[in-house]
Amino acid sequence: MIKTIDEFKKFVDEEGKKFKKPLGFGICRVDLGKDGKVLQATYPILNWKDENLGSYAVFCASAKKVIAKSENEAIFRVDSSFVENALDLFNPFLAESLKDGESHKNIQVLLELRKLQNLNCQKSPFRFVVIYEDVKCESVESSYIKLLALSLGKAKLRSLMLDGIFGLLENVAWSGNKPYELSYLRENEIGLKLRGEYPAIDFVDKFPRYLMQVVPQYDNIRLLDSAKTRFGAYLGSGGYTQMPGASYINFNAGVMGTCMNEGRISSSVIIGNGTDVGGGASILGVLSGGNSNPISIGENCLLGVNSSTGISLGDGCIVDGGIAVLAGTIFYIDPNEALKIKEINNDFTINDDNLYKGMELSGKNGIHFRQDSKSGKMTAFRSKVKIELNKALH
Repeated sequence: MIKTIDEFKKFVDEEGKKFKKPLGFGICRVDLGKDGKVLQATYPILNWKDENLGSYAVFCASAKKVIAKSENEAIFRVDSSFVENALDLFNPFLAESLKDGESHKNIQVLLELRKLQNLNCQKSPFRFVVIYEDVKCESVESSYIKLLALSLGKAKLRSLMLDGIFGLLENVAWSGNKPYELSYLRENEIGLKLRGEYPAIDFVDKFPRYLMQVVPQYDNIRLLDSAKTRFGAYLGSGGYTQMPGASYINFNAGVMGTCMNEGRISSSVIIGNGTDVGGGASILGVLSGGNSNPISIGENCLLGVNSSTGISLGDGCIVDGGIAVLAGTIFYIDPNEALKIKEINNDFTINDDNLYKGMELSGKNGIHFRQDSKSGKMTAFRSKVKIELNKALH
């Protein structure tokens, strides 16, 4: 047993030389299906990059029973011997942890595990998981670590390799926070229904919802329909409001700050602070439709009701309701307006014919996109409107 903090520091230094440095690690509870297939992994605490390397040393020293291991990730069984050994190593901090439930979060996980009775059963659902490199995930457990890192903002959106996670995650029926294999429901449908035990199915998907895995990190984040935010989305640093109706945020997408969202933020889309996504407004993602360039929307933009945006926007842009601003859409810009746009965009090139494809305007600041109601011609000009969200709502 380690008795002093100095002894603990020495232990961590020595153990740090033995084990490969982690990208992320944590203890999770898994939901298992038939044949031990993992359907979901839930991490009460996620340690990312250089966070809590002392806890990493303790967990590695306590992990004896390997479930799966490779150069890129490792999964170990958590049983009572793991828990007791780890608590012995954490001994210098134990009194403080018992007194203050908010201190030493990884110790709090161990203390909660010690209260459980099923740690040593053959199908114990608790595991210590490590990912070492940001490469293609090899397990459901590592997939959930990455999705959680994105939702918590520990990893930046679009910064992690998520290739292949659709193949790893099972398409399951979700009832509350519990996943059911579809094959189990089919095979047991008669008995479950006759006994009144058939679960109330909320949805069927490979991903859980954001609120099933993440506690909003700020009190002024509002989600008025839990179905519309997927696990792996990021909701910024507060002030985000998502209204019901035709709105959602997909995984690996999200907002950087205050935002009103009544539209669709597709996979890999990033929205800047102070932007308003109007009712039914759609922003193209990268999962389908052939679009391979992730879209970013700048700060203080307005996407009008039922608009479609397929290019990136800089700060202070407006897309009028009902129009599509796509890479191939041709816009007319008056020469005087082009000069005004040039003033705030050094990389903007003025065309002699006054015609611009949407891709030429991608990422430029201060542009207002509109369709002439008489001629139907698509136009763009220097935006004159300052977009400000209602502070009382955010």
